[in-house]
Amino acid sequence: MNRRAFISLLGGATAAWPLAARAQQPGLPLVGYLSAHLPGPSVPLTAAVRQGLTETGYIEGRNVAIEYRWAEGQYARLPALAADLVQRKVAVIIATPIPAALAVKAATATIPIVFNVAGDPVKLGLVASLARPGANATGVNSLLAELGAKQLGLLRELLPTATHIGLLVNPANANVEDVTKDVMAAATATGLQIDVVQVRDSREIEVAFATLVRNRVDALLVVPDPLLLSRRLQLATLATRHAIPAVYPAREFAEAGGLMSYGTSLTEVYRQVGVYTGRILKGAKPADLPVMQSTKFEFIINLPTAKALGLEIPPTLLARADEVIE
Repeated sequence: MNRRAFISLLGGATAAWPLAARAQQPGLPLVGYLSAHLPGPSVPLTAAVRQGLTETGYIEGRNVAIEYRWAEGQYARLPALAADLVQRKVAVIIATPIPAALAVKAATATIPIVFNVAGDPVKLGLVASLARPGANATGVNSLLAELGAKQLGLLRELLPTATHIGLLVNPANANVEDVTKDVMAAATATGLQIDVVQVRDSREIEVAFATLVRNRVDALLVVPDPLLLSRRLQLATLATRHAIPAVYPAREFAEAGGLMSYGTSLTEVYRQVGVYTGRILKGAKPADLPVMQSTKFEFIINLPTAKALGLEIPPTLLARADEVIE
């Protein structure tokens, strides 16, 4: 998807959600959908969930209804939203990503849960094991939280003289400590200095970039987080404005104008979530559905952003890219 199409999609997205909610019909199985994201930027992802449902025979509005709840980056709202879906007596709850999954897990021990998380679901307390989840939850581990070393390597290849890298994190995310530790270990091994900058809401993003500029970072690594994903256009715009080359954890950032992204295909992850949801609607038990691990990874380069930053992308990076946005 090019940048213009992406922005157009965002423009019409918000108005579409009330229509989807009103499409619910009495008697249809009801799926709850709890997201920590904003609804507009999530349009491609919810479309992927519906694709997965369709593959198992379920079409929203025809033989299944979906009740959407959005925390819009405000994680403190998630417990109340999860409780609301539980009270609605939905058949399955889709929860994405980690903050939403933890909120739903705390809200119900009986309603089946299908999650998407960027972290170890066993360590997070969502399942007993990957092969045998053992309770009412299963889903997909996108593995986004484990790619920091690879992303640092891409920055070093692009900027071989860089020594000072900013790391943008949301401290409210349950996996931030593990992600930071992994990136720090990789940086130490390669002689890089890491400057951790925290953002808890969209208002702090501008402040974070002012800090990065003041600290004279050579480049930026953005960690996976629902707030940051929802604000990807703002992040990409600020990085270009302040001439900070950045690598991001998903293609959606590069499509929004980010320089480079390396990570799991989120549309594939959400499609798998839809497939598991459909299987549960057909009678499968979460306890018997192994947690899936992502296998599709994408490296995207945005050439117009590279030009705006005055950067020449090495041929070796261009050759390895899954997609070059021109």
